[in-house]
Amino acid sequence: MKRSKRLSHFDKSGQAHMVDVGGKPETHRVARACGAIRMERSTLKLILSGGAKKGDVLGVARVAAIQGAKRAGDLIPLCHPLRLTRVAAEFSAEKRPPAIRLVVTVETVGQTGVEMEALAAVSTGLLTIYDMCKAVDRAMVIEDIKLLEKSGGRSGHFRREEP
Repeated sequence: MKRSKRLSHFDKSGQAHMVDVGGKPETHRVARACGAIRMERSTLKLILSGGAKKGDVLGVARVAAIQGAKRAGDLIPLCHPLRLTRVAAEFSAEKRPPAIRLVVTVETVGQTGVEMEALAAVSTGLLTIYDMCKAVDRAMVIEDIKLLEKSGGRSGHFRREEP
């Protein structure tokens, strides 16, 4: 598949603009993104045991991820506000190094893709974990946020090839 050699969010004179998707057909679009937050082993234990002072960290982070997907158009200046049909956030714990990994899947039927919504959801979910646990671990590191896969639309299917 041939990729464009120009940035789509700039017009011919170099001015930023929102891409016109009005003439594009509505198609089913899906995007999956992921990221992780590394932490001290004791912080991971606290989260998994449900013993965090602020409550169910992963439950709150799941709701935050969903909200992040819904608000991507408000946060990212040239991102279209979309009618989402599904947002799913899945957490997993990693022992070495101690971390929580988040994978978010976002779906819509529309004229533009949901990559930004998936990436915003991952970022928001991981930032929420940081916020809820910073009292016990300020050295947490959010890392490796990336698009894993997207489908639907003119540009076709993308799947990240991981070693």
